[in-house]
Amino acid sequence: ERVASMVSAGELSLDGKLQRTAGVLPAALSAASNGCDFMCAPECAVEAAWAAPGKIFAPKDLQSYILYDRTGDETHIRPSEAAGVASPRVDLPDLREVRGQEQAKRALEITAAGGHNLLMSGAPGAGKSMLASRMPGILPPLSAEEILEISLIASVAGKLDNGNPVFTRPFRAPHHGASAAALIGGGRLANPGEISLAHRGVLFLDELPEFKSDVLDALRQPLESGKAVIARAERHITYPADFQLIAAMNPCKCGYLYEPKRACSKAPACGRYYTSRLSGPLLDRFDLFIELAAPSVRSLSDAPTGEDSAAVRDRVIKARMRQKARGDTLSDDVGTAATNARAAGAFLDKIAFCEPKAKERLTAFAEKAGISARGYYRILKVARTISDLSRLDEEALFPPLTETEIYQAVAFRGKTP
Repeated sequence: ERVASMVSAGELSLDGKLQRTAGVLPAALSAASNGCDFMCAPECAVEAAWAAPGKIFAPKDLQSYILYDRTGDETHIRPSEAAGVASPRVDLPDLREVRGQEQAKRALEITAAGGHNLLMSGAPGAGKSMLASRMPGILPPLSAEEILEISLIASVAGKLDNGNPVFTRPFRAPHHGASAAALIGGGRLANPGEISLAHRGVLFLDELPEFKSDVLDALRQPLESGKAVIARAERHITYPADFQLIAAMNPCKCGYLYEPKRACSKAPACGRYYTSRLSGPLLDRFDLFIELAAPSVRSLSDAPTGEDSAAVRDRVIKARMRQKARGDTLSDDVGTAATNARAAGAFLDKIAFCEPKAKERLTAFAEKAGISARGYYRILKVARTISDLSRLDEEALFPPLTETEIYQAVAFRGKTP
């Protein structure tokens, strides 16, 4: 009778010990919503406490559980520490440490402000990985709802650190040898993959052409929908996967295509072959493309220290607030979007209309470059983000896009590999 209304989650070992299991946080949330007590392994008690159920029981073994069921004695089944864990301080890499590469820093700020996808190309040592690792430091802080979303996914994957929720935006950087199941999700238990573990954060793919083509093409649908759908014979599961994709690549196999003194004998054919490993539909899902040149030692020593991540993050937060205000202003019949990158349909038409000269410039570029309709609208989204960053102090939420803003967005799009 004592355990009849209790939700239990754990694994029992052959020696009678109660072992930790994945997915305790969502199970505890379910218990709390139904007014039930919750029982789990002692190692999971902190994780369960964040769901604030009625009571948390954490017996160390089956014998303690049976004693409670028979006698009601809670002495050996109450966790010693199940609450009061503070939000940990995380020191993120600072953008100030990147010297030079001003155009790349600007692209990174636009990417963060609008929730866009970015592809960086450049020789080894140009700073691509260094820049990507600074992305979490300029993104807005997580809301309470986002903390819960990310923590639930990490709990299901068994990756919560000491049972504490995730308080910082994820930054996932899988190796280029990762399989489709590791990246998208799957396996015998249909576990969430890297794209779901990067939900509300960043998925960084270094050495992009080195990934298997089928693995990369599997990203196309989640990039559009923000979800990872895993279909197996025994189960059909949908995980959230609303992430920003940051990728980096060398211009060719050796990496020195644009440096005649160091390029291999196969240049420039090796560059065309190397980039051809990336499909057109995948490249079409990147919003910004930048090329980075490797800085010289002299330029690095002479380059001044730039802005720190905190200053850039303040502008990013203000730009995100403008986007939210636009969404709150428009009626429900046109839909809404949290970021410019997620704008679509009637909502995009409302927020990304152009001045006549700006529209002419964009149309001329689209026809000359032969870009798709998807690429056309991605330019509009980037231009709206550029506009948001340049109008942080203006009250008008729907100013038409200018020719200059379209020109800047087109410049980032014109560097497609």
